[in-house]
Amino acid sequence: MPPTIHLVRHAQGLHNLSAENEALRDPDLTPLGEQQCAELRAAFAHHPRLARLVASPLRRTIRTCALAFGGPDRLRPIVLLDTLQEVSDAPCDVGSSLAALRAEFGDAVDARRVRAGWTDKRPGSVFEPTVRALTARAKMARRALRDIAGAEGGGDDDHDDDDAHVAVVTHGGFLHFLTDDWDGVPDGRATGWTNCMFRSYQFAQAPDDPDDVRLVETAESWARRQPASKQPLTAAEQRELRAIVQQRIGPYLKIKPGGDDGDEMSRRRADGYDVEDKHEAGGDDMDQVR
Repeated sequence: MPPTIHLVRHAQGLHNLSAENEALRDPDLTPLGEQQCAELRAAFAHHPRLARLVASPLRRTIRTCALAFGGPDRLRPIVLLDTLQEVSDAPCDVGSSLAALRAEFGDAVDARRVRAGWTDKRPGSVFEPTVRALTARAKMARRALRDIAGAEGGGDDDHDDDDAHVAVVTHGGFLHFLTDDWDGVPDGRATGWTNCMFRSYQFAQAPDDPDDVRLVETAESWARRQPASKQPLTAAEQRELRAIVQQRIGPYLKIKPGGDDGDEMSRRRADGYDVEDKHEAGGDDMDQVR
């Protein structure tokens, strides 16, 4: 079987409690967030098959990854991937310095894929919060995840090299860019992913770009979160929905104008369509932002 990527939104962070808390730099998890990690750990059925853990370098994603999936020595260290960081340049979405990360997490993390300027979200940066930059960054992240998964063997000696499972913890807003799935974002929200929600994907070649790969949700993952009567959207339907949803979530994700105006403002506002996912624990409405 091809590698399976389990994408996870981080547990509740302090910034999810109020708009004022978005001024906190790189906030940690709340006690409820830690409980959500424990619940995810108990519910996740693929622990024995995991070959690698990957996370955005923000503290809330590292901590979610460690609490929900950490433990076995074979999964250490957690690989940090700077292209997985959250969308906006609000303080809560700007990470800590490499020195601070190494001081806090030590050899529990592998920060070699985190560049020194990863906290720079100014115009012209790889990480600036514009649709064009976010789309390009999502492509880089998909390719990096494909390479990481391809380098791993199975979760134990009974699995072959193509059977690797990788858990990846990132952020609610960025997950829509990463998966290019814009379905199921409730009205007035920034994301269709609740705290500690996970969905499972496999790679497929992008039909219109030989340098890109797609993430295709597995049938098991889709059935786990959707009624039997609902079918996944086609690629054409997703493209049409993308423009609409990105227009709506831009203000919530603080996406800035720039680049191709039509495509730009369309890529950010992943806010609301027909499926309201009330999945794992979520707290108040602020939990639906980043």
